[in-house]
Amino acid sequence: MTIGITMGIRSAATFFLLMLATSAQAQLYKSTGPDGKVTYSDTPPASGNVVQKKIGGGGDDTDGLPYELALAVKNHPVTLYSSDKCIPCDDGRKMLKERGIPFSEKTVKTNEDIAALRKIASDSQLPVLTVGRDKQSGFSSATWGSALSTAGYPESSRLPANYSNAAPVAAAQGARPAAKTTAPAATANSGDVPPATGNAPPGFRF
Repeated sequence: MTIGITMGIRSAATFFLLMLATSAQAQLYKSTGPDGKVTYSDTPPASGNVVQKKIGGGGDDTDGLPYELALAVKNHPVTLYSSDKCIPCDDGRKMLKERGIPFSEKTVKTNEDIAALRKIASDSQLPVLTVGRDKQSGFSSATWGSALSTAGYPESSRLPANYSNAAPVAAAQGARPAAKTTAPAATANSGDVPPATGNAPPGFRF
């Protein structure tokens, strides 16, 4: 009888631990209903104001993103390098937003920005998209879509309704200042950097 009771306790404990492990991976939704009542659930609420989503396991909510999306963002962050009056850049940005891809955007306007981008991609075509270590120069919906899918991003948007990407920043922001030199500064006629084409920064094309 004692053996049977002991085995029963062990079975119950094992089941409890399995349930804890499963729930640790589940999403937890926190929502506020019209009456102000706060509710927690593992499924999205049908109505009410969703104020937060958390990811179980690991303690990192990645800004409240669903687990699959949060994992892709953590392992393969997306960055868009763009410029002003660049139609392909606008098309690429639109695609990322419609697919629900969290991304940071860096603008290329100054010589410092150009130098910073040259460290990322040797190609001279904008926009440039980085998905983790993968780099894509020029906009192609098929190529970009394939790179995002390979990195584990969902095929359709799963972003919270109140999610928004950070404002664009200069590509050179935070870069180490270039060392001073007594050599003459390079000019557009030196052959090092091709002149600007249309609205593109010097040395780049759309």
